Amino acid sequence: MRTLWRFGYSARLLKTNHSRTAASNTSFPAVWMLLAQHPGRIPGLSAVAQKASFCTMRETVEDNADPELYSPHPEVRGMTLLNREAFKRTVVVPVLKVKKEIVHTLMKSLKHAVLRRPGLKRVIEDPGDEGSKLVILDPHKVPEFSLGQAEQEVLKQLNIPPEVSRYNLELTYENFKSEEILRAVLPEGQDVASGFSRVGHIAHFNLRDHQLPYRHLIGQVIIDKNPGITCVVNKTSIIDSTYRNFEMEVLAGESNLVTKVKENNISYDLDFAKVYWNPRLSTEHGRIVELLKPGDVLFDVFAGIGPFAIPAAKKKCVVFANDLNPESYKWLLHNCKLNKVDNKIKAFNLDGRDFLLGPVREELSKALALEKEEQKPAVHIVMNLPASALEFLDVFRHLLVGEPCSAAVLPTVHCYGFSKHENPAKEIQERAEASLGASLDGRCSTYLVRNVAPNKEMLCISFQVPADVLYKRPCPAEEKPASKRLRTNKDFTEEKLAS
Repeated sequence: MRTLWRFGYSARLLKTNHSRTAASNTSFPAVWMLLAQHPGRIPGLSAVAQKASFCTMRETVEDNADPELYSPHPEVRGMTLLNREAFKRTVVVPVLKVKKEIVHTLMKSLKHAVLRRPGLKRVIEDPGDEGSKLVILDPHKVPEFSLGQAEQEVLKQLNIPPEVSRYNLELTYENFKSEEILRAVLPEGQDVASGFSRVGHIAHFNLRDHQLPYRHLIGQVIIDKNPGITCVVNKTSIIDSTYRNFEMEVLAGESNLVTKVKENNISYDLDFAKVYWNPRLSTEHGRIVELLKPGDVLFDVFAGIGPFAIPAAKKKCVVFANDLNPESYKWLLHNCKLNKVDNKIKAFNLDGRDFLLGPVREELSKALALEKEEQKPAVHIVMNLPASALEFLDVFRHLLVGEPCSAAVLPTVHCYGFSKHENPAKEIQERAEASLGASLDGRCSTYLVRNVAPNKEMLCISFQVPADVLYKRPCPAEEKPASKRLRTNKDFTEEKLAS
């Protein structure tokens, strides 16, 4: 088996032998965070970072000797109802008085010492002299309001008096970044709300217990500081394994959860309260679609609103897409029409197991029965239900009856799963083998899709279904085995709730 830990949209892969990254306390593997600091060393990494819809807020303030510039008024600590006026404070900063006509020249020559603070003007009017401006200097670069020798030489050449004055600069709520506001409000020493997923106009949080008393304030700050976000929600329950949606609370803004998203240049509409959508899977959706060629057949067993199916159809693949959730099925049909592929996708609203035993078996039989080898399309089966998809693999046991076809045209399965094991790739393979009843040694590849939580990984195992698993040779003398009811999504849900 190959274990491939992936970085980058174009599936450039780093190979390991059943190894894993160090445990991470964030929502990304530690190695990802390390590489993200040096994106130029990994081709394709910077492009992925620009496409991501996951927003993070830094845990540390900028390196500076004057934290007052980066901290709201200390009295906001413990605030739970946002009062923007309370964030006002006045700080003393160094300024230079400069004639209007040479301000631009000075800014170019002294740019390393000028205050660079988003939302703050670096050049302001001089209240005492209409012919002059005041240039605000960085207190970190001008300690004790005294210029260094190099700066004084610049001023001398421009015939500017070297005297540094003190100026009372008023900071307001608008001048502070969201992470600075939240760090000032939440109890000292506790984590601020470190990141959120953006789904159209919606910001989606998974807040920790100590952050919940401040949740409505957090929501309003995020709306204030992120143009385009008009609704903030917090997940209040685990994902339901049947329909893959979850309970959520609107923290701030409008309650409209019907939104528009764009992923890999394709637009989707969805109701975030009723269907599953995760913007962190954008790269994985692209990776699978990149494997497909025009004319290939794709069976998407747990299709959701179509992030695998629709781009595959646009690539001129033959697509069969299914989802048990009636709302997902509704939005899948809507998005097929939206993207003008409704005549290229056959959509179903079935239990995943019924879809495999019905339409998939029927279409596989047709595709693999073609007489000429070159006429047989490549077949891919995507099973993206990581909570339980591996347990559906037993469906492939003797799914077809007849003589096995060539190994070259056996269907390729891409099955997703979660793992908390110290060797997640090995554990995912073992679970797949248990469901199939056959070894996959040397016949599968495992990809790390993402780090879901500390010590919990999401992986994708890809393999061609072995012929001795897929086919049952007809034998007239063979007794019919006793019938056994196959389990459905509902059974897995009931078992999980009972445990």
